Amino acid sequence: MSKKRNSETRPEIRSTTVLSVRRATPSGGMGVAIAGDGQVTMQNVVAKADAVKVRKLAGLGAEGAGVLVGFAGAAADAFALLERFEATLKETPANVKKAAVELAKQWRTDRALRRLESLLVVADLEVSLLVSGTGDVIEPSDGVIGIGSGGAYATAAARALLTHTEQSAADICLHGLQTAGELCIYSNTNITLLELGG
Repeated sequence: MSKKRNSETRPEIRSTTVLSVRRATPSGGMGVAIAGDGQVTMQNVVAKADAVKVRKLAGLGAEGAGVLVGFAGAAADAFALLERFEATLKETPANVKKAAVELAKQWRTDRALRRLESLLVVADLEVSLLVSGTGDVIEPSDGVIGIGSGGAYATAAARALLTHTEQSAADICLHGLQTAGELCIYSNTNITLLELGG
């Protein structure tokens, strides 16, 4: 039996975990980090253990410090969306939120883009956002975003660490991903970590 694809429903994203955390630094600035595990799963098989699912777009975003991007979902779809986001961001290089809203609008209305199944996390020194193909652009109130099959585990760990420790955004990302990688069968502990302002 074949399943009819519904472009209005959020795709079930598996086979990855990406976590982004923002936190004030001891010097009074803002630190933001993003981390992704390395596992690529095809049905019941681990096809790759050291994939890189996070990127830094240099010279863009607030203060030109860069923009961090992470993705969960089909890799080819994610790269296509990443290219589109980067092109949109270059039109307003200091305004990540505007670029994310424009991407979400294109993603929802463009016939070709609607077929792409992925979720994006984008963050700079001013804002962290979750962008989806259903037109969602969500800014979390606590600065923590977790996506992918292990996203809930990573988010829970990060929130606990934010509340009960003084760890940096980067350390919280690392420990959150380690927790998810130990619990989620679609994630591992081969972690790529990027940060701004830390």
